[in-house]
Amino acid sequence: MAKVCDVCGRGPMFGNKVSHAHNITKRRWNVNLQPVRAIVKGAPKRIRACTSCIKNGKIQKAA
Repeated sequence: MAKVCDVCGRGPMFGNKVSHAHNITKRRWNVNLQPVRAIVKGAPKRIRACTSCIKNGKIQKAA
């Protein structure tokens, strides 16, 4: 399953891990996704939203 936010579409970022000896290996920073019950098109649905979308109020939580 892809680590992508269902609301904003944000995905993982890629870069390099650099050690003290300057050995470089690839690494990735994943998005902090949380399963949330939200109102989507008038009905409650389980989505995976990043914490920045939850904090900014981009989703309406279902009770």
